[in-house]
Parts: sequence; C-alpha cells; structure tokens
Amino acid sequence: MPDLPEIVCICGSTRFVDEMRAANRDLTLAGVIVVAPGEADELITNEQKIALGTLHLRKIDLADRVLVVNVNVCLSSPSPRSPRAVPPVLRSASTALCHPQG
Repeated sequence: MPDLPEIVCICGSTRFVDEMRAANRDLTLAGVIVVAPGEADELITNEQKIALGTLHLRKIDLADRVLVVNVNVCLSSPSPRSPRAVPPVLRSASTALCHPQG
C-alpha cells in the first residue's frame, strides 16, 4: 500500500488568519493534506460560532498532527496572555508555529 500523505489540522486565533493561510499554503505545497478553521466574510451568530467550533473539533479528530499558529505567544511556555494550554490528548501530536510580530 502506498504511503498516505500526512493530515495536519491548523488551529489558532482568527486574529492570525494571514499566518494560518501562509502555513496552509506551505504545508499544501509540501504535499500535506491540510484542514483548517472555516472563514466567514461577515459577522456570524453565536449559534454559527458554536457549530463551527464543533466542526473544527471533528477536523482535529481527522488529523495526524495539529499545528497551532500563534504570534508572539508560544503555547509551550506559561504566559499571562495565553492562559489556555494544549489539551493533554493533543500534546503528543501537536506542534506550535510562533511567528514574532513586527
């Protein structure tokens, strides 16, 4: 059976949409199947936000690895700006891409 391409799910704040798009492009050109958060051009309702969050969790379930995209905040180090940690179930299968801003 031929090797299957890796599936990576991109996660991160929508504040970093440009960095997530760049990561998506780079991974895709490297032969990786990429799943990423959905994007909307207009404001969404709370119900839509909840539905998109649930859908994104299913995307994570599909992935071999999760790529967390952040700017100036690395999830691996404690920070008052990033009180949330990577869930234990993802720690062994996640990587963080931290872009310095500026």
